[in-house]
Amino acid sequence: MKSSVLFDELGPKGKARLRIATVVASIVLLGLVVGIIAQLSHVGQLSARLWSPLWTWPNIRYLLDGLGMTLRIGLACAAMSLMFGTVAGLGRLSPRRWLSLPSAAAIELFRAIPLILLVYFFLIGLPTFGWNLPPFWVLSIPIVLHAGSVFAEIVRAGVNSLDRGQFDAAAAIGLRRGQALRLVVLPQVFRSLRPALVTQVIRTLKESSLGYVVSYPELLRNGQVLGEYNGDFLQAYAVTAAIYIVINFGLSKVAELLDRPRRGRRRAKAAEPVPTPAAVESLT
Repeated sequence: MKSSVLFDELGPKGKARLRIATVVASIVLLGLVVGIIAQLSHVGQLSARLWSPLWTWPNIRYLLDGLGMTLRIGLACAAMSLMFGTVAGLGRLSPRRWLSLPSAAAIELFRAIPLILLVYFFLIGLPTFGWNLPPFWVLSIPIVLHAGSVFAEIVRAGVNSLDRGQFDAAAAIGLRRGQALRLVVLPQVFRSLRPALVTQVIRTLKESSLGYVVSYPELLRNGQVLGEYNGDFLQAYAVTAAIYIVINFGLSKVAELLDRPRRGRRRAKAAEPVPTPAAVESLT
């Protein structure tokens, strides 16, 4: 029986039970959606009068401005968390304890603290020391610390997953450990982590929704303001959620496309015939 990374492949009975569970869950979910729509229609929340203001150009442009700010801070935080995570992950792998111990402590600390608490620390705590940062940095620094600490563990796991022979081969041609990491190991790690990089972008885009806490004009904040202005909170939040779903779904498809060549190579390698002793003997 073939096995995947996390569990053995299901047999015929397991696949049949999975199909039944999927059908039942889909029916229950569809029933819930129909019930919610019926209830919203009953209370008049689906009236065109409540939805039509959202489709005027000033309101659409206001949401698009928020989307642009979300993409700006999301992509910036993804790039900075990648750099921070790479440095912290390699620091944790360092044989020098004066470097590995502080790196491990920082990673565990920022992973353990909820992101909202980090945001409030930069929003409320730092001004008590006389440090007043712009809203962009009040929001982006906590996201980078939180997401970067997660990515540091991804980098560490990627380096550890490589065969030890990579370091030995680099040492055999005269490369020091730092050069081996930079020239041999990290390029392979980043190639295998391309889907994880896209996942980090999705993560930072969703975490940027905390911009309403610091009054940063990202998508959710603009949707909140638009709902307050028109008095239609449900409709404004529904449109905002739909935009998030479309953007994140598109990025998820990008991650699947990036991972498809690697899955193809794995299948091709798994399909290669294993030479039998008789075949080897016939070749010799």
